[in-house]
Formats: sequence, structure tokens, C-alpha cells
Amino acid sequence: MHVYDEALRCLKCKNPQCINGCPIKNSIPQMIKAFTEGRIEEAGNMIFSNNPLSLVCSLICDHDNQCEGHCVLAKKGQSVHISTIENYISDTCFERINTDCAEKNGKRVAVIGAGPAGITIAICLAKKGYSVTIFESKDKIGGVLQYGIPEFRLPKSVLARYKKKLLDFGIKIRPNTTIGGALEIHNLFQDGYKSVFIGTGVWRPKTLGVKGESLGNVHFAIDYLSSPDQYNLGDTVSIIGAGNSAMDVARTVLRHGSRNVTLYAKGTKSEASRHETTYALLDGASIEYAVEIEEITEEGPLFRRILYNTDGSIAGYSDDVEQVHSDSTIIAISQGPKNKLVNTTAGLVATAEGLLKTDENGMTTVEGVFASGDVVLGAKNVVLAVDNSKQVAEAMDKYMKNL
Repeated sequence: MHVYDEALRCLKCKNPQCINGCPIKNSIPQMIKAFTEGRIEEAGNMIFSNNPLSLVCSLICDHDNQCEGHCVLAKKGQSVHISTIENYISDTCFERINTDCAEKNGKRVAVIGAGPAGITIAICLAKKGYSVTIFESKDKIGGVLQYGIPEFRLPKSVLARYKKKLLDFGIKIRPNTTIGGALEIHNLFQDGYKSVFIGTGVWRPKTLGVKGESLGNVHFAIDYLSSPDQYNLGDTVSIIGAGNSAMDVARTVLRHGSRNVTLYAKGTKSEASRHETTYALLDGASIEYAVEIEEITEEGPLFRRILYNTDGSIAGYSDDVEQVHSDSTIIAISQGPKNKLVNTTAGLVATAEGLLKTDENGMTTVEGVFASGDVVLGAKNVVLAVDNSKQVAEAMDKYMKNL
């Protein structure tokens, strides 16, 4: 695709529906206009200032259901390929993005977690003059972007560029540092941090609650995606789940040499985006719908067929239990948050699901401690974490100005 020719297809609508479809409300027609008029650096700064993770979102967002799905041209043909235009601009201009910040105000902020929420908060507050330190429990930044999304969807070189950009903003990064271990949140306040942000994401795999989940041939999706090279899955692999993460797992497994990869879903259709489902099938995976997992054995999973009524409700289950023979089984039914911070921070309250409780401004049940992203919302998409974090950054700024 010639990006410039594609940009010329934009109608510059007076009431652009593409903006309405964008969760973070990027000024898409203005971005495209600046690009086609030769003002690419202006376009790059425009979208970065609204979405610090524009380079990432242009690659992994579900554009079909967001900006591109709302383009008026989609009604009669092909929508403008906004994601490709945004990616070209963001990729070309990233190293030239303005990193000017307000004069240092003498106030320190701690950001726990270098995932999408943490990166957004750090950049937003650094630009406002705060001295920001990110504490990341792993060796690289990115969180789920680094350890939960495959290389073929999001090249890790993009995250290396983000690390340099964070440093250019004057943000300090402490890798391999877990808050809730040797250091706890109260230590941060003792050392003069005026507020603390928690963006630790969701890393605890959700279990099926069936017999066999601890067997040696069974793995969890988030663990597998973190380091797929370390696994020997065999030729035939069963994947329980049919969401975006399950599609990532299937496509990664196939790229590592397994030949027979099947996803098993309780529902009658894929829970993943249309594009992710299509690519998984094109790559060689197959999907079995309307099955209920009963048990996992060393031979593979056992299922019952789910019988559905015409209205979509469950009518019952088959009497027969079907044994599926597979070398490995991967459970991909989402994740929840770990509880280390809750267990080590007096007054920090979580819901029954383990998600942190916050008020309308993103403050947790502990004064001066804020949170956003998946640790508050549950496992969602990146752009929602960025949008939520931008709002919380404004609330943190207001809170610290009143100290």
C-alpha cells in the first residue's frame, strides 16, 4: 500500500465518525491533512501528544471495530486504512518527537510497572515537570507489550525505542525491582515521593477449575507467551479459549513448528477480533465451538458438547465425553492481578476479582496512591489503558499541586 495515496482517500469529513470510533479520540482528519501537506513532524507530535503509545496502538488496536470501522467510506467499500497512515507517521517521526518538559517542580512520582498504563503516566507527568521513576519487576519495559504480545504483531524493537524515549524525557527506570518485595509502598513515601501510581497489569492466569491443570503437559497462555522458545509442546496442541490472547498463542505455536493446533471455545463464535481470528485460521489453526472442558489428562483434554437453544441459551450438554489427543494443552482464558501489593500495603483494597478499588479520579483506598489500566479495569485493550491513564495523570497532577 502506498501510504500517501491512501491518505488522499480521506474525505476530511465535517463530522468525522473515525474520531467517534477512536477510544482515545485522535484527531485523525487533522493528522492526515498535515501529512498530505508535507507537515509530517507536526502530524507526529499531534498524535503522540494525544496518545503517547500511538506507535504501538497503530499496530495492535482493533481498528476494524474502532476508527476504520466508523469511516464513512466503509459503508460503500473500503475504509481509509487509518492504522497504516498513523503507523507510518509515528514510526517516521518517533525519534523527533518533542520531549520538552515544564521546569522541574521539585516533586517526585513513583510509577510501579512499565506497561502501557505506567508508560503513559510517566510521560504525562514528566511533561508537567515531575521527577518520575519507574519501578519494573522484569528486566525490560513494556509489560504485556513485551511479554504478552508476539514479535510478529509488535516488534520488540519498538519497545527498545520507547525505553530510549522515556530516558529522553528524563524518566528514571529501575528494572528488576519489585515493589512489595524488598521495597514496599511506604518506603516510597518515606523517600519523598509525593504520589505513587500502580500499573502492574494482570499476570495471574485464570484457571478452569478442572482436574489436570497442574500436569506437566499443561501450560497457561501468559506464561507461554512470555518466553515461547523455552517450551517443547509437540506436534499437536490444544488451546482452551478463543479470545485475542488465544489467537496469539495459536499463531505463536504454529510458528514454533507444531502442525496440528486447535482452539476450543464454549461459545458459538470467536471472542477475538475478526482480523485476529482470520489470521489464526490462515496460519493453520482450527477452531472447535460449543465445547465444555471436563478434565485434562496426559493424553489431552476431555470435552462435552454444549447444546444451544435457538435464542443462544444453553439447552444442555452431550452425554458422551470426548477425549482429544494432544501433546500439550494451553489454557488461554484471560488473567487477573497478582496480590503482592495488596498483601504488603496497609489499607489497599481490592475487589473479589483482585482488581484495585479506585474512586472516579483513579485514587485507590490509600491516600496518594493511584492506579489505572488492567489492574483496575481487568484485561482490556491497550488504548483503553492509555485513555484511562491520561485522565488519572490529570488527577494526580491536581492532587500534588494541592500538597
